[in-house]
Amino acid sequence: MSGKMNWNQLLSNKRLGQEGMTTRRDDRTEFQRDYDRLIFSAPFRRLQNKTQVFPLPGSIFVHNRLTHSLEVSSVGRSLGNDVSRLLLERHPELADTHLTELGSIVSAACLAHDLGNPPFGHSGERAIGTYFSEGDGHFLKGYVCEQTGDCLNHKQWEDLIHFEGNANAFRLLTHHFNGRRKGGFVMTYSTLASIVKYPFTSDLAGEKRKFGFFRSEVEDFCKIADELGILKLDAPEGAYRYARYPLVYLVEAADDICYQIMDIEDSHKLKLLTTDQVKELFLNYFEEEQRNNIISRMERLEDVNEQIVYLRSCVINCLEQECVRVFVEHEDDFLMGTFPGPLIKHIADVPRMAYKECEKTAYANIYHCKDVVDIEIAGYKVITQLTDLMIKAVTQPEKAFSQLLINRVSSQYQILAPTLYERVMAVLDYISGMTDVYALDLYRKINGMSLPDV
Repeated sequence: MSGKMNWNQLLSNKRLGQEGMTTRRDDRTEFQRDYDRLIFSAPFRRLQNKTQVFPLPGSIFVHNRLTHSLEVSSVGRSLGNDVSRLLLERHPELADTHLTELGSIVSAACLAHDLGNPPFGHSGERAIGTYFSEGDGHFLKGYVCEQTGDCLNHKQWEDLIHFEGNANAFRLLTHHFNGRRKGGFVMTYSTLASIVKYPFTSDLAGEKRKFGFFRSEVEDFCKIADELGILKLDAPEGAYRYARYPLVYLVEAADDICYQIMDIEDSHKLKLLTTDQVKELFLNYFEEEQRNNIISRMERLEDVNEQIVYLRSCVINCLEQECVRVFVEHEDDFLMGTFPGPLIKHIADVPRMAYKECEKTAYANIYHCKDVVDIEIAGYKVITQLTDLMIKAVTQPEKAFSQLLINRVSSQYQILAPTLYERVMAVLDYISGMTDVYALDLYRKINGMSLPDV
């Protein structure tokens, strides 16, 4: 790799699928329009019924994917605005560029970062990948479909066994589904680039099973990367690897801050952690003098929950400021594509150790608690069976039961596409677009556990 990215080229309001059109006259910027387009979209609304960590807890309100995405977007806007202000102080010659709009770009990308996640959180994601790698879906490896006359190639197979919510979000935003205009959501190049955390193809996913775009969207990502001047890295023949787009680090930092801190707050509401445990976890982010000042202000609040909310806001502010500092100090590393790992791992020692302690506590007391594990087990079963039934329906559509299932699917999904890969990807579009409740309801109906009201 050689060269260096530059802000002038990196920030573009050109829209994928509308490259030849002039910018419309509007009081909103193009990046604000990205944000509004996402807010009013059906896939974004469906996040309200997708698991974040905890199953729906009845009368106690905790986070789902929708509230999480809104909070991440809020933190992302702050990160982008603060970075923009500091970089403009350093580069006043960029005052007339889109560098002034970093907050809007990052905020919109944060709204979109979870759109590709299937029902039941990471359990649903794993269920899809392992259905192909070690489950009944393994029959597709080398399988020649009688209907389409073709089979999956190695690269397409890698997409399936490493199914990834991040790659699926990029597909959702760019893919031309039936009835949708070319270019999917027709988002700006910069917003789209900001959600691709792992800018390489699935054959480079490795043990972490992470990658950024399916084979069906390689052309779109390469087009965006070339336009923005994202550095292309060495990769084996037929594979694609790029440097991370700099704003990805800010989107990732906003997500890291919110999921970790809000999960701790949710665990307090659900009484998985005591008040004293949570207070200590949050106070550990601060040096002694600042810690004492925060305690003094916190104790003026009589309500325990309000005390936790105050501490949480102090921690988020601390982490946000630290991530901004790291980003600005290492600007050249981001532009050269050499910055190692997420921002959160490079903050100052005191908050970094406190963050690690929160991670440790979350894994021990939250992510492995009985309610969370139970929903993961149930979700795994539901998604595996729905995927299996639909895959068999599109590979054997002549069967009577297959016809019943196919007739249930919205026409926007090209489940009877001319190639096997397109059919399988259409099934995954359908499954991953479901909410938790919809998937569970369909599972019950298919298995005769419930019938529609007559």
